[in-house]
Amino acid sequence: MSRFRIHPQLLVDCHVLGRLKHCHVLLHKNALVPWFILVPETGVTELLEVPAPLREQIMGECAAVAAFIKRRFHSTKINLAALGNLVPQLHLHVIGRSDNDACWPRPVWGNLDTDKSYITVELEAIREDLQQNVKSQE
Repeated sequence: MSRFRIHPQLLVDCHVLGRLKHCHVLLHKNALVPWFILVPETGVTELLEVPAPLREQIMGECAAVAAFIKRRFHSTKINLAALGNLVPQLHLHVIGRSDNDACWPRPVWGNLDTDKSYITVELEAIREDLQQNVKSQE
């Protein structure tokens, strides 16, 4: 049995924050919007092909992260996507949006014209808050 690995491109683009019961939680390196990526620990590449019980638990973890984003970042809207065009590994984008963000109301893809990095103390605070306040759905 091979060990699960997160796709290398996701590791280039993101900070690893931790793991819930079914998904690894990543944070996109561009801090202009709170852009989290959940990577379910499965070999299935399409969300709609994941067995229903597991898919429900994965979506529960997405909902928990979405609630975290709304609380921590004061986002008024959550975008959820499972594209996988460039990275074939199943991963879910959970993105906090607000009418004052860097590219509102356009999609984040291709519309974040600048880049802002998280500072270490900010990243560690997000990681700690996430680990203390986001629990997997059983």
